[in-house]
Amino acid sequence: MATVTALHAGGAVAAIGVLDLQGGVVEHLDHLARLGLRGIPVKKEEDFATLAGLIIPGGESTCLARLLRIFGLREVILREFDRGMKIWGTCAGAILLAREVIDDAPFFGLIDIRLERNSFGSQLDSFKTEADVPQVSPERMPLTFIRAPKILSAGPDVRILLALDDYIAAAENDGVLVTAFHPELTGCLAFHRYFALKCGLRPSVETFSTIDASWDMRSWTRRAPRVIRR
Repeated sequence: MATVTALHAGGAVAAIGVLDLQGGVVEHLDHLARLGLRGIPVKKEEDFATLAGLIIPGGESTCLARLLRIFGLREVILREFDRGMKIWGTCAGAILLAREVIDDAPFFGLIDIRLERNSFGSQLDSFKTEADVPQVSPERMPLTFIRAPKILSAGPDVRILLALDDYIAAAENDGVLVTAFHPELTGCLAFHRYFALKCGLRPSVETFSTIDASWDMRSWTRRAPRVIRR
C-alpha cells in the first residue's frame, strides 16, 4: 500500500479534498484511494482543515459556481489557496479557475488562461483519445473529453503540459493545475499522482504503473452510497 508522508499543521495526515457539490466526486476519490492517498469529500468550511490540495471536478460550471456561492465556499477556497493549498480543476473545474472565459465572467481567475466552454460541441461530440504528457508520465495516456472546454491561450507564467491540434488540454502554474479532460474516467492514475506531488504528498510511485489494471468503469461504485430497498 502506498503511503502519504506529508503532515498538516497539528500533526494530522494531509489530505486531498474533492469538492462535493456536483459532478464527478467519487471517481476522483477512487483514484486517490488507489494511490494510497487520503481523499475526502468537501462540502463545508471545516472540511478544509487538513487539505494540502483540492480537486474541483467536472460537472456543470454554472451550477458549481452557484452552489459555491450558496455554500459560501468561494471565499474559503481563495483564502486556503492564499495559504498554500493547491487546486486542480478538471473540465468544469478548469472553467472556474480560468482568468478569462469567452462569453462569461471568470469565477476564481487563479490561472492565466483564456478558455472557451463546450468548445467541441454537444454531449454527442464527446470523445476519447491518447497522448504523451512526458512531464506527467513516461507512458502514453488515455484521455476522455466530455462536453469539454478548449484552452485557447496561456500567459507567460503558465506551463503547458499538453497541446493538441489548435488548443491546450492541460496546463499549470505554481498553485493550479487544469485539465480539459477527465483523468478520473480512465484507469490512468498519472495525473492524480502528479497533483499529489504538486501538493507535497508522496504516494508510492513504484507500486503503481500508469494504468491500474484493476480499474473499470464501475470501480467508483464501491465508494458510492448504497441504497437499501425493502
